[in-house]
Parts: sequence; structure tokens; C-alpha cells
Amino acid sequence: MKFCSQCGAPVSLRIPAGDNLPRHVCDTCDTIHYLNPKIVAGCIPEWQDRILLCRRAIEPRYGLWTLPAGFMENGESAVNAAAREALEEANAVVENLTLYGVYSLLHVSQVYLMFRGQLKDGYASPGEESLEVKLYAEDEIPWDRIAFTVVHETLRQYFAERRTGAFHSHLGDIIREPDNQFRIHRYY
Repeated sequence: MKFCSQCGAPVSLRIPAGDNLPRHVCDTCDTIHYLNPKIVAGCIPEWQDRILLCRRAIEPRYGLWTLPAGFMENGESAVNAAAREALEEANAVVENLTLYGVYSLLHVSQVYLMFRGQLKDGYASPGEESLEVKLYAEDEIPWDRIAFTVVHETLRQYFAERRTGAFHSHLGDIIREPDNQFRIHRYY
């Protein structure tokens, strides 16, 4: 950040009084500009014994498979964001959304809120951000072509719990190691 969004003057990176972290502070009007994590909301759309995946038509990870998910908008609830993303990416109406997992991705300053929900009438078709969409049984999942670690982890946990018939809420961190491998730190 180089300029203040309040007055247009230059900003400096410094620790404001009463704070303990460097922030962008306006040199003229003293507005403090906080850079906070982005919230991503997504869902596992369920239909009978299958789940809906979308093949990405956008970067990052163009051409790989993912669950419908995306950044929340201002003034939008997490549940509405997850439902909207399913509609935008897969023309899918997902109902009865319940929170399934919360994952912090420290390396990209994002928090994922993943929900489970029922795909209405089993209908989906590619939206503007998807090359294709498909309902997958567990043994058909293209595990080696999943776009994101958080989606891989969510699906792995989902199918393990589905086999037992008992779903739980999950909380964890996805941490990028110095060798660019990812480690999952699960709280529960």
C-alpha cells in the first residue's frame, strides 16, 4: 500500500501507538489501514452418494478440481456466500447448509469456512468460473487433480466420516513448510 484510501496521501509502515504490529498509517490524516485475512466460504454439495466438484476455468489452479468456494462479499453471511458460490460456479442450488470445517491458511492469510449441504434435484452445470462440473462417488474422486490442499483435506475428512455415519465440525491450520509442502495441524 502506498497511498491512503481516506485522503490520498502517502502511507508509512510503522507500529501505531497502542499496537504491536506494523501497519500502513497515513502520514497526513493518521488513518490506520489494517490488512486482515480474507474469508472464503464453500460447500460440499451432496447428492445421494455423490458430491459435486467443479473444474476451474480460472487461475489459480486452472483446470484442476475443487469444491465450489470463493471470497465472501461485504454484507453477506457465510452461509449465503457458500450458497452463492455454488450457484455461480455450478448453477447449483444447495440447501440445508451446516458448518463442517474452519481452516486457517496462514501462508495466504485466508480463512476457509466449509459447509455441507444437499444439492437440490441433483442438478448442476458449469458456471462462468468452471470448465465442467461432475458428481463424484468417493472411488471416482480425481485425488491427484484436486486444486487446493484445503479442499483435499476437507474431502478426505468428509469421506472418512461418511463411512462411519457420524459427521463432526473441524478446526485446523494448513501450514506451508519451507520446502513448499503442506502440513495440517488439526485442533479437532
